[in-house]
Amino acid sequence: MKPLRIALTKGRLEKSTVELLEKIGYNCDEVHNKGRKLILTIGDNDFEVVLAKAADVITYVESGVCDLGVVGKDTILENGSSFYELLDLGFGKCKFALACKKGYDFYHGYGAKTIATKYPNVTRNFFENKNMDVRVIKIEGSVELAPLVGLADGIVDIVETGSTLKANNLEVIEDVTTISARLIANIASLKLRKNEIEELERKLEAAIK
Repeated sequence: MKPLRIALTKGRLEKSTVELLEKIGYNCDEVHNKGRKLILTIGDNDFEVVLAKAADVITYVESGVCDLGVVGKDTILENGSSFYELLDLGFGKCKFALACKKGYDFYHGYGAKTIATKYPNVTRNFFENKNMDVRVIKIEGSVELAPLVGLADGIVDIVETGSTLKANNLEVIEDVTTISARLIANIASLKLRKNEIEELERKLEAAIK
């Protein structure tokens, strides 16, 4: 049988996942020395690893070309969920937060507020739960710029240390939700390769604890 294929989010989540796989005894040398290769082998051909951008990890898992994926909860919340979320891996921790210019009374007044964000679905859901009418503008670059130039009343973005907000005279008004890396599985793979996937999940869970 072909090895389980895992899609990893490139960058920090990839590094932390590899560390966790090494902790449970898998040889990840090929990933460390990947060069320009995009499909790599872990262990004694135990797994194939595909390195991809976060949103693409979900696409690969949903379509079934990868059995498993490691992706941030932020990407899951923004990009739908036709897959199983198996495990909170406990790394890549940060949060979504609502922020605006220091001293600005965001919840004052009756007009619809304008929010700039890279995560329109997360933002809409957050304000719908508050029964608040907002206008959402999708930004690709530095979201912090939007309130400074008068494009938006506030932003919803990922906050780790808050230093970028502080440097730009912005402050967090409210936390939206916490985020961390998750192990996800293709729905069909979970049925067809249940034992292998559950064994890996068990090992990972033990290593996290």
